[in-house]
Amino acid sequence: MAALADPKAALSPTSESERIEVLDVLRGFALFGILLVNMIAFGQVMMAAATLPLDYETALDHVAGWGIRWLAEGKFYSLFSLLFGMGFTLQMMRAEAKGRRFVPVYLRRSLVLLVIGVLHGILFWVGDILAIYAVLGVLLLLFRHMRPRNLLIWAVVILLLPSLFMIGANLLLEFARQDPAAAAQIDAMFAESYAATAAEVERASAIYATGSYAEITAQRAIELVEMWLTTLFILPSIFAMFLVGACIGKSGILADLEGHRTLLVRLCIWGLGLGLPLNAVYATLIESLVRTEPSWPLVIAVITQAIGAPLLALGYMSGLALLWQRPAWRARLYRLAPLGRMALTNYLLQSLIATLIFYGYGLGLFGQVGIAAGVLITIAIYLVNYAVSHWWLGRYRFGPVEWLWRTLTYGRRQPMRRASYSTITV
Repeated sequence: MAALADPKAALSPTSESERIEVLDVLRGFALFGILLVNMIAFGQVMMAAATLPLDYETALDHVAGWGIRWLAEGKFYSLFSLLFGMGFTLQMMRAEAKGRRFVPVYLRRSLVLLVIGVLHGILFWVGDILAIYAVLGVLLLLFRHMRPRNLLIWAVVILLLPSLFMIGANLLLEFARQDPAAAAQIDAMFAESYAATAAEVERASAIYATGSYAEITAQRAIELVEMWLTTLFILPSIFAMFLVGACIGKSGILADLEGHRTLLVRLCIWGLGLGLPLNAVYATLIESLVRTEPSWPLVIAVITQAIGAPLLALGYMSGLALLWQRPAWRARLYRLAPLGRMALTNYLLQSLIATLIFYGYGLGLFGQVGIAAGVLITIAIYLVNYAVSHWWLGRYRFGPVEWLWRTLTYGRRQPMRRASYSTITV
């Protein structure tokens, strides 16, 4: 009985029978969207991808770039953050049900994820988000006993912070610009900053395009701190979605889809109905804007994404959850579950393959691939993820990096090989 269990007993990893399969499906789906957005950044310097307008070579690239910003940018890290918060809550509830300690194991789990993230950022790709998840995940412990309603209130407040900051910065700039001399200084400051960024992007581009692995790794190490500083602006939205995910997890929605069908339908309607037009506004406005220069169009773009991205992520989640309840669709969607079960391995594999395609120590296509062609590369890499996941999990219990993560977290070697070969079927 849980009540008689030793509270100091060590937690064990989640068994296959305890997994909520629709969460794995959602992770597998999110992997494609994450790669689709990241593909734009793989082919250029991260600072340029994060702050400067996209450079379209053809009309098809323009359509592809606009579509990615409309349907994917900001939506899939929101979805992944949502799933992270759900996973956090499920782990905590399982620990409590077994009468076992959760926090020490979770802290070790977060530390291991932080190390993996830092190594990923230095050795593979500077756009790592794992380290950010690890750090923010620890802050989530402060909210672990909060009721779902309060979690949602906190999420909404935190989601509004970037928009309020942008509005405040723009008002201060407008006030300062009332003095002609100050306005000239402000314009000169932004022009100088833009020129410095462009020069740094050009220098770094040459390294990524032709440099050796050692040279590119040194450049990544330099950029990693800059990248973390750049991502400070998206931290509130990531953490807010952690809280929304924790709210959903505590409410038991995905554990009882049929019982929450009406709520899922409403989430889908509101999420897609508001998320699609709001993100269309964002995608249109952001095309010509430098994100480091405050302006009212940028304020509108930030607000529409701050509201629209979480809504669209919820629309994606609830829509897939509704489809999952239909037997024919469940059979189709279940094929994504293996990708989600080894999402960490697949995420790192995406970085490995993409950097070998673009960087100088690989095929050296850095700066030579348009956005539309990048979509095709995204599909090809995702198909590799699909094939590897199905093959691997037919033979082993965990993905290789998931196995390492669990082994280091629990301090004991986890069983890896299955008793017998199996295929992934419904």
